[in-house]
Amino acid sequence: MSNTDPGSPGGPLIAHGSPVSAGPRVRLDASSFAADPHRAYADMRRHGPLVPIELSPGVPATLVIGYQVAMQILNDESHFPADPRRWEKNAPSDSPMLPMLGYRQNALRTAGLEHERYRRTIIAALDTVDMHRVHGAVARAADALINDFCERGTADLRTDYAYPLTFRVLSELMGFPEDAAAEAYHGMAAMLEGVGAEEGQQRFVEALMGVVEQKRAEPGDDLTSELLKHPDGLDAMEMVNQAALLFSMGTEPTCNLILNALLLLMTDEQYGGEVLSGAMATRDAIDAVLFEDPPLANWCVSYPRQPQLVGDVWLPADQPVVISLAACNNDPGVAGGDRRGNRSHLAWGGGPHGCPAQTLAQTIASQGIDLLLDALPDIRSKVPAQQLPWRQGQFHRALAALPVEFPACPPMRLAW
Repeated sequence: MSNTDPGSPGGPLIAHGSPVSAGPRVRLDASSFAADPHRAYADMRRHGPLVPIELSPGVPATLVIGYQVAMQILNDESHFPADPRRWEKNAPSDSPMLPMLGYRQNALRTAGLEHERYRRTIIAALDTVDMHRVHGAVARAADALINDFCERGTADLRTDYAYPLTFRVLSELMGFPEDAAAEAYHGMAAMLEGVGAEEGQQRFVEALMGVVEQKRAEPGDDLTSELLKHPDGLDAMEMVNQAALLFSMGTEPTCNLILNALLLLMTDEQYGGEVLSGAMATRDAIDAVLFEDPPLANWCVSYPRQPQLVGDVWLPADQPVVISLAACNNDPGVAGGDRRGNRSHLAWGGGPHGCPAQTLAQTIASQGIDLLLDALPDIRSKVPAQQLPWRQGQFHRALAALPVEFPACPPMRLAW
């Protein structure tokens, strides 16, 4: 055993029985990583399933790229809790990672009984969602958006379709007024990309606080009101944090899932042809994306309270352990063969923190894709896939734009 302390907050990973490995940590905030993360994951595999990384300057972490190791960590909350408060004490005070990874009174950034309390309020609220209402909300948003650009013969599917679609549907389900939803989304985007993160966090919280106060005075038929009704009696900031979690996880990742799936359908003849012909369900194409390019590529962060020996590597205490959902899904030790119908991917996380809104997100994504392809079956990308721009960010796999072209057509007659 090396005499270097594996529990030091910024200390390196220490191989059990061998000297500390030299070399720089892999930077996940680099433009080269956003442009080709799969090449980066392939290069990382020389480290084994645990890779020393830097999330941003002065924020060391470990990236898990092995499927079996990820499953071990995701299902071991006692050794890998999601509560970041001890890590926060040693994190740089100006780090853009603090708004994204810092402690929150919600089901994502807590552990134990606190986590259980918040999670059951969210599950109870989600259980009230009427899926017929969801289908109606998606149809109204999709039809109106398609009519806005169908006569042009060209569009950017990010700004003209996927983003406003998920934004409108989640705003309706959450009971958010349009102006509050817009403020919340732009604040969340700044936090996710680490640009103006502190100001973004303030915008996000202030917008949601206003919605919570409004719903407390005038409850409605929406998820925010359902959270307020829960017998656990969430206080104002707990409400803001649960609403923030539902809104942020329902908009940005769902938008990126739609875009990544549409890119696959437009650039892969097998998937695109079979979905359009009816030989393959859209759900199968979505699952392919959840394996290959999940919208949250690196997520499910935990913070061990003591040094943890995983395999033959020590993970330091109070330092983030990040699961690379994308790299684990494509771990050569488990990947291979025809994966259609196989839903063993980790795109929804796993263990006690697995995403409870999978059905809702899949419904919005699959219906949004189907409605677009039904209306514009000859849609195609204007830019080769390898030239498309990807947004920088340590956590997401997100297109900056998806420009498309198609035969112009008149607007649809709307039945609603």
